[in-house]
Amino acid sequence: MTFTVIVLVALSIVLDVVGQLCFKLGLDRIPELEGGFRLQLFWGQVFNAPLLWAGIGAYAVEFFVWLAALSRAPLSLLFPAAALAYCGVVLAGKLVLGETVSRRRWMGTLVITAGVMLVCAGHV
Repeated sequence: MTFTVIVLVALSIVLDVVGQLCFKLGLDRIPELEGGFRLQLFWGQVFNAPLLWAGIGAYAVEFFVWLAALSRAPLSLLFPAAALAYCGVVLAGKLVLGETVSRRRWMGTLVITAGVMLVCAGHV
């Protein structure tokens, strides 16, 4: 894997994590609707939530970064490496959102990281 591909994959992972954080924070800031779930009001709230738009923007940029990475390396290498976004989301959930992360979830995150290292080991 070239330095450029590593940077593109890392940027893709960061954008994915930022997008997920924006989605979670944006939805958490939308007030609950009284009288049950009303789809029209919900969608009106969603369209007026800047953090949700920031998440969509992060995903849009990530799309083009991912295409740039795909044009330079095999999918069978890149897609497993992109799984590190799951690890980033768990870490961001803990550090940014203050979520409780169980030992089992940390262990799963470590297993994913080890798997990515195995897949990428011969290509760095």
